[in-house]
Amino acid sequence: MSSSWAAYVSLFLLAVAGLFQLALAAGMPWGALAMGGRFPGRLPTGMRVAALLQLTVIGFFGAIVSVRAGFALAAWMPLARRLIWVVVAYSLLGAVLNLATPSQWERRVWAPVTLVLLASSLALALQ
Repeated sequence: MSSSWAAYVSLFLLAVAGLFQLALAAGMPWGALAMGGRFPGRLPTGMRVAALLQLTVIGFFGAIVSVRAGFALAAWMPLARRLIWVVVAYSLLGAVLNLATPSQWERRVWAPVTLVLLASSLALALQ
């Protein structure tokens, strides 16, 4: 996977995950697809705030990927070379959790997403 394709794939998947978190925070009834399915339907207020925090982290990861791919802020490349490993580690953790979740829907939807995000972010990290 070339670094630019890896970056585009990573950014697309981060955007999908970010929009999902935004929708959860806005009250969409998709709780069965998040947090182990513990809150089917609309998330309670505290979990909706957590979705906004997750959205912030995802945005930060998107910035790291963009810099690492050379799309933005070239002066920050030395930092992005190190921080991309945080994205890789987070993607690995997400993949493990989404494969192990009791929520069938999370396994079907988010496990593949996090596995592809892991592969694409790793490709960027190793370039």
